[in-house]
Amino acid sequence: MLNVCITCKKSDRISNAEENPIAETATAKPGESLYQALLEKNDSENIKIQPVKCLSACSNGCTVALAGEGRWSYVYGHMDAETDVEDILKGVAAYHKTDDGLVPWRERPVIFRKQVISRMPPMTGAHSSISEK
Repeated sequence: MLNVCITCKKSDRISNAEENPIAETATAKPGESLYQALLEKNDSENIKIQPVKCLSACSNGCTVALAGEGRWSYVYGHMDAETDVEDILKGVAAYHKTDDGLVPWRERPVIFRKQVISRMPPMTGAHSSISEK
């Protein structure tokens, strides 16, 4: 599942919006534009895209979260509707081909290598990030 924050603003516009909130209301929020662009370009039945109102990563521009049952989850920031849609969909497709959500580094699109905000272990099952003593 790809969750797309539809309330996100580009990080360089946040300060302007705080100074002048009317400036943001004239056009669609960048997060909403990203969500719409992903829906339009997605031609895979395996990729589910869901809008969410906030991912609490506001200082990171447009944000998406990738999650699946029994898989590692990721939050990515600074996404752009005009330049990143194809790479986001490629990254989601690679994620869905794995059993655990761990896509080999070189198989990830550059934006998924460089713009990751966080990675969370699966909610179910054992994972290797913590060793018990």
